Amino acid sequence: MLTETTALAPEGGGTVGASARAVTAPPGSRAIPSALSSGARSLLLNASMEPLCIVSLRRAVLLVMSGKATVLETDGRVLHSEHAAVPLPVVLCLTRYVHVPVRKPVPPTRRTVLQRDSHRCAYCGGGADTVDHVHPRSRGGRHEWSNVVAACVRCNHRKADRLLHEIGWELTFTPRAPRWSVTFGSSAVRAEPLWAAYVRT
Repeated sequence: MLTETTALAPEGGGTVGASARAVTAPPGSRAIPSALSSGARSLLLNASMEPLCIVSLRRAVLLVMSGKATVLETDGRVLHSEHAAVPLPVVLCLTRYVHVPVRKPVPPTRRTVLQRDSHRCAYCGGGADTVDHVHPRSRGGRHEWSNVVAACVRCNHRKADRLLHEIGWELTFTPRAPRWSVTFGSSAVRAEPLWAAYVRT
């Protein structure tokens, strides 16, 4: 039976190298601790180190135990059985490359724009709860990533349908399409900081 314990994180902030040996599941070991049935999740990378998806902790451990993935980041907890010890994976990487069909671009919706801009107003830096077209649609602006930013209600109303140079404003960044799918938003990275090095926003 696998049991959960807490171990000291290895040197380097709890990182297990990409060459770490996958642990083989001992015969008859099917019981998974209740911790694996919780809402905890792991970031799964392709063998090319590109993010694939977010999986349950239970699924992550099974991938490691079957030799299909290795642990890259752990929070220091370890699952022990009679013959094996498996660090609980926070980030894991497949041992073999999996071809993934090209994903359709994420559309710029209110939710995805707020995610991209970390819910910060592009004009004043305060909290944002809406979005704004930098070049107003009423003046020919398009609804695309390069023309949509997060904004607070106050700045949105002040700007109205004017261009930035007309009111002396400027952006501190260039709006562009995010490189993550909707699964890998900045909110996910905030929930698990160890994912930040692997998820480019």
